[in-house]
Amino acid sequence: MKKFVDFTSYNQYLGLDSPLNNDIDVGYYAPEKMLLKSEPIIVDFYRISIKMGYINKFDPEAKPLNAVFFNSPEIAVGWDVVPTYTGMYVQLSKKIIEENRNLFKTYLDYGQHEALYLTNDEVEEISTVFQLMIKYYERENRNFTVLLSYVNLLISLVEAFYKRQFSTDPKIYNRIITDFQHELINYYTQPVSQLPSVQYFADKLGLTSNYLGDIVKHFTKKTALENIHEFVIKKAKELLEQNIEMNTTEVAYDLGFEYPNYFSKFFKKQVNMTPKEYRQQAIIKK
Repeated sequence: MKKFVDFTSYNQYLGLDSPLNNDIDVGYYAPEKMLLKSEPIIVDFYRISIKMGYINKFDPEAKPLNAVFFNSPEIAVGWDVVPTYTGMYVQLSKKIIEENRNLFKTYLDYGQHEALYLTNDEVEEISTVFQLMIKYYERENRNFTVLLSYVNLLISLVEAFYKRQFSTDPKIYNRIITDFQHELINYYTQPVSQLPSVQYFADKLGLTSNYLGDIVKHFTKKTALENIHEFVIKKAKELLEQNIEMNTTEVAYDLGFEYPNYFSKFFKKQVNMTPKEYRQQAIIKK
């Protein structure tokens, strides 16, 4: 599989103009001059592509769409497209991302997932920002502070538009919620050595933790961690009620707590009574 480690070699392969800088590259697509079909390739940098009237021939029922696409290092991407779209792209080196992680947090959260489908108004907003971005990029004396600010604005718009997409196209995200809940149930079907974490479930679902958290919060009105804590408490109650022979230390270890004292404090904070008090109350009710 081909791997491109710099903008210059990738742009030559794709048929784009040569980059003006090794850390940031901004430009417009000209599909009539570009490679329209490619086997999966990998780029060792980050890309944001905005495409209007885009048709992917991999999907025989595809209709023209306006969308934002992402490429991240080590993620293979192939394509077979119709040369009728327009659009623009931003390419960012690993170095520029690392040096400005506070600016690119949203990209790192959302940059490995499904396309963002744009409304006409959103296309207009992004196009306006892009025009300003390329203005500063093509200047002989580039103002990288301003340029990075516009890139950050573009990414902030993408974040806002994703949250709109959560509401307008919920079927995709309902599946993610269902998978998250299914993985929660599966977590304690085998012995565990630690508490479940948001990162654990994000890895299971092939998502970043913040991206998963945004989806879970949007649809359940609670954070992913709150959902996890509720489930841990539910399992704790089951063990305390149904396994009288287990003491609270054994329950704590069974749930993945490293320290039994932490389990007791956690349980009391969530339930407003200690595990021992909860068990005694459960016994009386029986």
